[in-house]
Amino acid sequence: MKLEGKKINFLGDSITEGCGTDYRFDQMIAEQTGAICRNYGIGGTRIARNVKPSLNPLFDQYYDSRVDNMDPDADVIVVFGGTNDFGHGDAQPGTMSNRTVDTFYGAMHCLITHLKDRYPTAEIVFITPLHRLNENDPDGDGGFKPYGTYAPLKRYVNIIREVCEYYSIPVLDLWKNSGLQPAIPKVQELYIPDGLHPNRAGHEIIASRLLGLLQTL
Repeated sequence: MKLEGKKINFLGDSITEGCGTDYRFDQMIAEQTGAICRNYGIGGTRIARNVKPSLNPLFDQYYDSRVDNMDPDADVIVVFGGTNDFGHGDAQPGTMSNRTVDTFYGAMHCLITHLKDRYPTAEIVFITPLHRLNENDPDGDGGFKPYGTYAPLKRYVNIIREVCEYYSIPVLDLWKNSGLQPAIPKVQELYIPDGLHPNRAGHEIIASRLLGLLQTL
């Protein structure tokens, strides 16, 4: 796909919003290609709806609830999320048969079908979560999150892969192919200083990987 002049909506959380950097991956893509990149990242948000309301109501703007707030004329939709579902969400992972926003599987189905309905001719791309510190247990307490929802971050990555494959949606697998694992101290220092949010150098890697995928569509 030639991206010059294409309108790209980016739906995401704090990484998409730009926490931890002064120059985001979507801005880099816009500058490098001439695409019109529109950022809909909201920090703390999750793909699935929480069972119990969060202390910060902003976090409860789950992804499917925000689809209709995005500009309707997009040529490409890029969805980047899942790390907060692991980090502080209380929705169950669920099963592939779920079709409500109250489990992670179900919320993925709802989000994709909603995007397909609102943007029937657009290319839709999902990005898996990056590795992060404490990716097997965000609280360091043995994994006992509210309502027994604990699953390692890789479980959410695998659900994104599985549901996207069902709908034949391209996935940029940053979990597998970013080269970023903050458990290595030098990688954390150079690319993900807080262990979660990439800095400018980290966003450059995301932009490069995403641009490579978008240009193949």
